[in-house]
Amino acid sequence: MSYGFRTLVPLVLASVLTACGGVSVSTGGNNGATGGGGTTTAAVQHVVVVVLENQNYSDVVGSSAMPYWNSLASQNAMATQFYANAHPSIGNYFELTTAQNPTGNIDQWPLTFGGDNIARELTAQGKTWKVYAQSLPAQGYVGDDQYPYVKHHNPFAYFDEVINSATQKANIVSTSQFAADIGSGVLPTYSFVIPDDLHNGHDCPNGALSCPLSDRLSAADNWLNANLSALLGNSALMANTVVIVTFDESSTDNTNGGGRVPVIFAGAKIKNGFQSSTMYQFPSVLRFSLQSVGVASYPGAAGSAPAMTEFLK
Repeated sequence: MSYGFRTLVPLVLASVLTACGGVSVSTGGNNGATGGGGTTTAAVQHVVVVVLENQNYSDVVGSSAMPYWNSLASQNAMATQFYANAHPSIGNYFELTTAQNPTGNIDQWPLTFGGDNIARELTAQGKTWKVYAQSLPAQGYVGDDQYPYVKHHNPFAYFDEVINSATQKANIVSTSQFAADIGSGVLPTYSFVIPDDLHNGHDCPNGALSCPLSDRLSAADNWLNANLSALLGNSALMANTVVIVTFDESSTDNTNGGGRVPVIFAGAKIKNGFQSSTMYQFPSVLRFSLQSVGVASYPGAAGSAPAMTEFLK
């Protein structure tokens, strides 16, 4: 079953879920590159995207509970007018990787996705990718939630070509492999890094039902420090790597769909101390991720999304 327009999906989703169960949703790509897509000059060799959860811009920027994050923001570059696309989480994860949202904003979306996506574009150009997911039950796991791992934070687990390929499924690994790959200097072209719900700012770090916001922020900050310090401190690797740290959506803000969130860019190719006031959303991050590594074919709305090249030196 194929839908060519994003606006149709919410109207038909209810009937699809009832009638089709696990049917795949297939949507066409939108190649926004001149000359039919393909490759372009690569600015970097590796892009690492780290996604945290559900925090307001004002609760993060300047927060004493997130000293590591704020040090990264001050030393590197930040998008100050960045807005998530949707509430709840799942739509933003799809926007980050497909530049569209076929899910009807249902976090427990039971379908699969057959449309264009970042994995397809990278693979077509001979590039590599991995998902590094904390608390992943097993390498190549594409099944349902196994708390504190949640599937809807891992859009690659919905992509048909990943699900149906043992080789591609093997690219979904634990965050322990992230540390090993950094140590060996063998990061893939594109890394999608997701802490679990106890460490991404979503839930209380001790599993309690309620806790102060500062506890959740501190847990996310400590996770970033523990998992990014080795990479960001590796000057040889960072010479050709861009690290992007974002939140998937705001906690209470609905502006432009998902609310204002802060996004950090780090790397030797990134302007130091730069703050952008340009309005962006997740399709621009997808476009930037592909364009930076030399891929000039963009899924969905990424083809027409504002380019983020202002962050590059």
